[in-house]
Amino acid sequence: MRSGRLSVLSVIGWASLAVLLVAAFLAALGALNQTTYGSSSFVERYLTAIAEDDIATASTTPGVALDAAELAALGVPANVSTAMFRSDVIEVGPEDVRIVRDVENDDGSHSVTASYRLETAIVETTFDVRPLAPLYGLLNRWEFAVSPIAVIDVTAAHSPLFTVGSLELDTRATKTGDDLAAFTQVTPYLAIAPAVYEFGYRSTLLEAVPVELPVEPSSRAAVTVDAIPTATFVERVQAKVDDYLQSCTTQPVLKPAGCPFGIDIDDRVVSDPVWTMVSNPVVTLAAGETAFEMPPTEGVAHISVEVQSLFDGEYSQLEVDRPFQIALSASIRPDGSIAIQLK
Repeated sequence: MRSGRLSVLSVIGWASLAVLLVAAFLAALGALNQTTYGSSSFVERYLTAIAEDDIATASTTPGVALDAAELAALGVPANVSTAMFRSDVIEVGPEDVRIVRDVENDDGSHSVTASYRLETAIVETTFDVRPLAPLYGLLNRWEFAVSPIAVIDVTAAHSPLFTVGSLELDTRATKTGDDLAAFTQVTPYLAIAPAVYEFGYRSTLLEAVPVELPVEPSSRAAVTVDAIPTATFVERVQAKVDDYLQSCTTQPVLKPAGCPFGIDIDDRVVSDPVWTMVSNPVVTLAAGETAFEMPPTEGVAHISVEVQSLFDGEYSQLEVDRPFQIALSASIRPDGSIAIQLK
């Protein structure tokens, strides 16, 4: 009898322990689903990945990638570039990240509001996330209902190349035909957001002042990289102009062929004309519609020639300065050399 009573108590004890263990497990599971596997933590991990420049993690977070229909809805081509999805491209990521609200909606989705700092600006963004099938049937999983990916329309003015962070990109990469030759290129790029990007360009011949662009989630932003000639570019064009004018002075004629200066003389010319340059036009370049342009700019050539008057037969040495003007366009060939077209 006593033995039976002990057996019953033992069973009750083990059952109670099992209930306690199940309750503890469910409590721990609930805690995990509210914290580590909660909607707030999902958003916070995404923002932290950007802050740590872990772009591989950020870009593969569920709900970040855009499908063809979503791209079409954004008005960007299906082959839009994702070249900016890499480390060392973002200038500044979100800092001081904290979740300020997490509201559960009637359909089971959550609206999670995060506060963070982008450089000196304090920003609040609400992310809509929805549940996925639980991990192992127990642990919550989430995805963005609306992708936080941003679209950046990059206008590369006067050069197809630009830099963003440590990356150099060519805006012509996905273009064909006449679009390849455009002096100014406009191309959309997908970008991880929120983040601050710095755009610019620097080469031997062209440079653009760096431009910082803060980009918020699910936004469309625009930036212009305005490339202008460097001092080296101007010097090289100046050297070509000087060489061209110098070659003109080697022609012992009154009107050197293909040259911007010359003279008509009524008297008889009795010696070879000698041309020299008094002052060369000073090259300045500004962006035009299809190339860099130098406006009509004055120079002065000098001619020295002996003449005989048709009136009285007297001989004299004619010394005359001849002002002239040159205008030109300059562009960079694919091989990096400079092409000049006189106007």
